[in-house]
Amino acid sequence: MKKSILLFLLFVAFLLTGFKINSDEKSTVSQKVSIDNLLALSWQNAYCQTHRKKRECRNVKPSHYSASNFTLHGLWPQPRSRQNCKGKRKVFLQKDLYKELLEVMPAAKSGLQHHEWKKHGTCYGKDQQEYFIDSISLVKKINNSPVRDLFAENIGKKVTKERLNRAFDKAFGKGSGRKVKMICKNGLITEIWINLKGEITPKSDIKTLLKNAKRAVGGCKSGIVDAAGF
Repeated sequence: MKKSILLFLLFVAFLLTGFKINSDEKSTVSQKVSIDNLLALSWQNAYCQTHRKKRECRNVKPSHYSASNFTLHGLWPQPRSRQNCKGKRKVFLQKDLYKELLEVMPAAKSGLQHHEWKKHGTCYGKDQQEYFIDSISLVKKINNSPVRDLFAENIGKKVTKERLNRAFDKAFGKGSGRKVKMICKNGLITEIWINLKGEITPKSDIKTLLKNAKRAVGGCKSGIVDAAGF
């Protein structure tokens, strides 16, 4: 009798443990999908000036994608306090998706995707694959626009926030530039932060996401678009 009770208790404990693990894994996708987000894009050349030993910063040539395109820092659900939700901490992406991520997020070579998923992605309301698919699609849309052209055509030169605003307005509609903040360090433009409002999918219209977003506040007024190399 005692043996039967013990086996029964062990069986119940197994079920409860399995349920907890399963619940933790699915907790992210069970959340409400975030419709208020901030897309943080890096100008990798400037980042590498102060992170020269990082794997993604070694031997970068002008012909590399990151030398003349914006790269992904992260997609951050808002408000900024919405961080570190429950869910898997490590990122396991399908091989083709990881290869695509490496192009637009060179810092994935140093594990940035794990940090971004743990801190922000777990609060996004979708699974890991969808979170990075959505992020990659946004980066590519910005890089296929006059916004990227403005930076690529002015490498080594100064760009003002006013010119960035005009590039966004040209690409995504009047007033879009007011939804963007420019971040600088030591005179170099390091990032642009883009406010977006609405559910994001690979088919999302950035024009609509920007139109519905709140106005950005702060940031720098001008900076140099850094070139690849040191």
